[in-house]
Amino acid sequence: MSELWDTLREECEGLEPASELVTPVSDRPFRVEATFENQIVVRFQDSGEERSLRRRQFDDLDDRLDEGPLSLDDLPPGVEPYATVLSLSPEYTSDGETLSRSSDDAVGRESPHLTPPEAARTPHERVHDDAVLLADMLDRLDADDPAALDTETLTDLYVLLSDVQRGANRVRGTAKGPLLDRLGPDQELRGRFGTVRRTTRERRQPKDDETVLDALDEHDIPHDWVLGVDPDKLDLVLAVTDVTEDEVYDVEEQVYVQKTGVDESEKYSRLQGLADRIDEIDGHEDLHDDLVDLERRIDDALSAG
Repeated sequence: MSELWDTLREECEGLEPASELVTPVSDRPFRVEATFENQIVVRFQDSGEERSLRRRQFDDLDDRLDEGPLSLDDLPPGVEPYATVLSLSPEYTSDGETLSRSSDDAVGRESPHLTPPEAARTPHERVHDDAVLLADMLDRLDADDPAALDTETLTDLYVLLSDVQRGANRVRGTAKGPLLDRLGPDQELRGRFGTVRRTTRERRQPKDDETVLDALDEHDIPHDWVLGVDPDKLDLVLAVTDVTEDEVYDVEEQVYVQKTGVDESEKYSRLQGLADRIDEIDGHEDLHDDLVDLERRIDDALSAG
């Protein structure tokens, strides 16, 4: 059993920084904080709770696997993190439903309960990271003349702009509720970068057809004033009859660029490279002076409106 324990400690110590493990049933993310001679200390991300996983319990779980695969759904909550960590060892395998000893064809398979650092980031962290990548890219190229960029660079620029926009919109939604709680009618809140106010819009949705037509009848209004073509029913007619699309639709073609994929691993690798560059130049007085000057100019621009 000493060999098993040494392997588990090596696997935990070899995890990339910021990698997360997830319990198989309750889906609670946690990270390995430290490993010791007889315990592995983990911290749950949803609560900050720290827990020590004892070596003896790993041995007990290993003994239980002598009887065959273990159903993960049957695990008590306290045992879930043990099964998750055990799945890191090449001697065991999990398919998300059961935990068992590895067969020859399963050796080398990555644990399904391991989330790599690029995927473990929170929405706020993703927006931050994408904004950093975008800022670095804009600093290195002439984005004022996109047509002069090579195709790969232009594609990367478009993807990053799209990711920042979508991510920022999601995070903006999380700030909306707290702001509404602090905004009274006709009140305006001011920050360093701008102001916000409470705004109310009405979105109208017609009542059911029977209610609407009854209301029209009460006012002697003909039904054909409001009745129109139902696009869903029209599409059904196109599907089952000889009526052609050109006969009933005016079709206007719109061409746009669609983002079809994002390589989060490549973005994360680039982020790590930026972090290394910052570490290398840390302490250079010239850079510090440049940053101070940049911050001063930003403050001046903001105060000027």
